[in-house]
Amino acid sequence: MHFRIGIDTGGTFTDFVFLGENGALNRWKTLSTPSDPARAIKEGLDSFFGPNLPTSLECIHGTTVGTNAFLERKGARTLLLTTKGFEDCLFIGRQARESLYDLNIKPRRPIIPRQFVYGVDERMDWQGNIVTPLDEASLKKALRFVKRRGAESVACVFLHSYANNLHEKMVKEAVEALGIPCDISSRVLPRFREFERLSTTLINAYIGPKVVDYVRRLEALFGGNSLLIQLSNGGTSPATLLRDHAVQTLLSGPAGGVQGALALAKTLGIENIMTFDMGGTSTDCSICPGDLTYTRSYTIEGYPVAMPIIDIHTVGAGGGSIAWIDKGGILRVGPESAGADPGPVCYGKGEETTVTDANCFLGRLLPEAFLGGRMHLQKDRITPRMESLAKRLGMSPLDTALGIIKIVNTNMVQALRAISVERGYDPRDFTLVTFGGAGGLHAAFLADELGIRRILFPSYGGVFSALGMVNSSIRLEREHPLLLRSAEGGDHRILEEIHRLKRAILKDLERANISIGDMASIGEQVTLEARYRGQSHEIEVPFASNWQETFHQTHKRLYGYHNRDEKIEVTSLRLGITVSTHKNPGWSDGGQQSTEHTIEIPKKVPIYFEKGLTLTPCRYRSKVRYGEVERGPLLIIDDYTTILCPEGWTISNREGHLIMERDGAPRT
Repeated sequence: MHFRIGIDTGGTFTDFVFLGENGALNRWKTLSTPSDPARAIKEGLDSFFGPNLPTSLECIHGTTVGTNAFLERKGARTLLLTTKGFEDCLFIGRQARESLYDLNIKPRRPIIPRQFVYGVDERMDWQGNIVTPLDEASLKKALRFVKRRGAESVACVFLHSYANNLHEKMVKEAVEALGIPCDISSRVLPRFREFERLSTTLINAYIGPKVVDYVRRLEALFGGNSLLIQLSNGGTSPATLLRDHAVQTLLSGPAGGVQGALALAKTLGIENIMTFDMGGTSTDCSICPGDLTYTRSYTIEGYPVAMPIIDIHTVGAGGGSIAWIDKGGILRVGPESAGADPGPVCYGKGEETTVTDANCFLGRLLPEAFLGGRMHLQKDRITPRMESLAKRLGMSPLDTALGIIKIVNTNMVQALRAISVERGYDPRDFTLVTFGGAGGLHAAFLADELGIRRILFPSYGGVFSALGMVNSSIRLEREHPLLLRSAEGGDHRILEEIHRLKRAILKDLERANISIGDMASIGEQVTLEARYRGQSHEIEVPFASNWQETFHQTHKRLYGYHNRDEKIEVTSLRLGITVSTHKNPGWSDGGQQSTEHTIEIPKKVPIYFEKGLTLTPCRYRSKVRYGEVERGPLLIIDDYTTILCPEGWTISNREGHLIMERDGAPRT
């Protein structure tokens, strides 16, 4: 039997969704093992397959290894080779200050120290003409620097290499002859703006060896089976090609959930959605006004990653977020998390009170039904710690727990506002798609604050990002700088570059032993970056016969005007090819394996709300029948998530998914 598996490694839990050849979906969740994420993956595979994996297995994996390596500065020992005179570009950046009038602003934490940067005597101009040749003496000096510093990885970023990468290729060949991997900016990000190109290439080189080493260990774990890695653009990459774009794994897991949520919403006839993915460590939000939204403005610790990434806003607010008191005696929540080890207090080892502990203290989690009964929450451990925290605040334990929930909700509302209101969208026009293990307990309160009247809780909501990965396809992208001073008559040049980039992508697929003839479907997406002559920034438009008209209309939507008399410049072209080796299994909950009914739960449970204690009906998710409308308050138990429907809301079952609506909202 052929199996397809989505594996999403998070900070607290590792989620699994298994798709069998007969279309049946099954799920699993286990605590993550941050010191070695592969241990949790092996545990999940063993729980499903036993000691022997099937011989026909395809795995799609979302990983945080690259992100963690960067944030903890545990990447490879990386050196930067750049054009002489530009050694400080990494540290100067664009001199754009987030706090313009802050006299005590702290500089960005460096990726590598200044002594790991070397200026090579070479130079190209913006048209790709050689100004200063890279001679043998300069190259040998650079290689001596690489060997003397004990490099494990090298990033090579020369000025204007997007126009002519001859010198970068010479360095790459010489460095890799020493047995050291070398990333060149003309391959990672062939576009102008030197700081963004340098930052993206350096991060790729810095985390690349760590990500590749981890993936190789996974490949050994999976034997000869296929391994795909979820990328931040919503697609996947064969593991063998990952070294070229390790930087695209920075939002690996969340991207799977967003593209899955959009696909599900379309099957249900829902057009505009905002996604709310609350896990144990963080919350990820994205907005989809009919389609995925991408950004090239993503930054991590102030360093730009100028590649198309699904626009996801992340905040340090999750079930494991720790409640603490600042120097002014004010209660705070997060961003520090208890993670998987030691975890929240109620998990049995933690000592710091968390959001999960507050929910459990308020009666919103059933200790005996957590993780389908595989983990029994130790509620008795919470009370003394909540009392201690409350005493320091001069509050009651109950008000302290409610305060923790209110603060974390406020943090998440701000994240949802950042992706909607701050970008000109009205949240009331959107459906909130909620998933992640912790999201169901908070969604209604966030929706109330934002005026959202409908919430969708997908089937498999507790492991939904992993389900999104099961439904994802391979997507490879290539970019080329065009620098067309006028778009008039330039379509033939664009078409030539499209064919050239397509040949390069097909060659990549061939390297990964993937034959186009085996694909269930194939699609091409071409985007141009264009601007009016004299402008300094571009907008993206899809390439088609009427792309110039699309550009004018997009410019008017974004900036309130367009100028048809002004010439359009095209700065770059990007081709994405999406290929699929599988049929979409769909999104219904048919065939899911559940531990429901093996554990008896009370018909009603006491839950504390703002207005006081309420005896609240409690039932398993499967008891919410098709066509029935239930009124809150109601606590709904699923294997890997819990949903709280407060008073003033109704909830109903639609094709296996739960729709929660504000009383009086029109039903669709």
